Amino acid sequence: MSKQTFIDYMDEYVSRFNVNPRYCHNVESALYDEAEKKWKIVVKNTRVTDKEICRQEYGADFLVIATGENSQAIIPKLPGLETFDGVVVHSSDYKCGASFRDKSVLVIGCGNSGMEISNDLSENGAHASIVVRSQLHVLSKEIVRIGMVLLNFLPVKMVDRFVSLLAKFSYSDLSSYGIYQPAEGPFFFKALTGKTPVIDCGAVEKIRSKKIKVFPEIEKIHNNIVEFKSGTRQRFDAIVLATGYRSVVHNWLKDFKLILDDDDKPKSKYPNHWKGAKCVYCVGFSGRGLPGISSDSKAVAEDIYQLLMAQKPTHAPEMV
Repeated sequence: MSKQTFIDYMDEYVSRFNVNPRYCHNVESALYDEAEKKWKIVVKNTRVTDKEICRQEYGADFLVIATGENSQAIIPKLPGLETFDGVVVHSSDYKCGASFRDKSVLVIGCGNSGMEISNDLSENGAHASIVVRSQLHVLSKEIVRIGMVLLNFLPVKMVDRFVSLLAKFSYSDLSSYGIYQPAEGPFFFKALTGKTPVIDCGAVEKIRSKKIKVFPEIEKIHNNIVEFKSGTRQRFDAIVLATGYRSVVHNWLKDFKLILDDDDKPKSKYPNHWKGAKCVYCVGFSGRGLPGISSDSKAVAEDIYQLLMAQKPTHAPEMV
């Protein structure tokens, strides 16, 4: 969907359900109080400067973690990255390729962000290169839409076969350019690994025409020279880290092991991953994108509703 479609949806959602977010309130800690059988959440109001009143405490029967899997930028440990003399920026801080005009820029990471940034750099006059280390599927928006519609009627494997055929017809074999496809189909691969297919924004054509160069995994970095596993060495002026994000729930959820493991992944396997002990839930941690978030939300809401209904008295109180 487009950015504006998503914004309109959010605005309509807030209006319809009368949602009133408490902005500038950062959760510092959440801990289950065994004595009171409640969650204690300490929150800092960043709009208030007075230390005595900026911290607030909430009590809750239920705690829903909906901060998602992508909270903090991942900075990979690349040998010699600290010696790089040029600009190093994470994709979360990348603004526009115009500031890199005539510069040689290496994008590390071949997901959607990496491909889009590479394309943007090239279109703005930079000499773009991208590191492609993992296998990936490349699809167009139209092919994805067709696949999503077919998934409502056909098994995943059948849809994958058809979608893969369309992709092959549209992009042919990209292995000669350093892009290799997984054995599993795009939708099954997404369900298996959580990795979304790359939706082509024009980068593939630029890779074919050598406007964007593809390199394998990095061996080491020394000053402005990057050496790759293939033995190739090249000088770069800047590096963009399109290396993704990680969750940081364990930083504030003191009892995170009630529902998550040490990597902030659900302890229970799909489809029962959303519920933990002591009435704690997680939404959006299944690696299944917006459909996964929708499914989690409905499951959590239904479970809380059933628990609240079970707590109601069997007979309504008399009215006086």
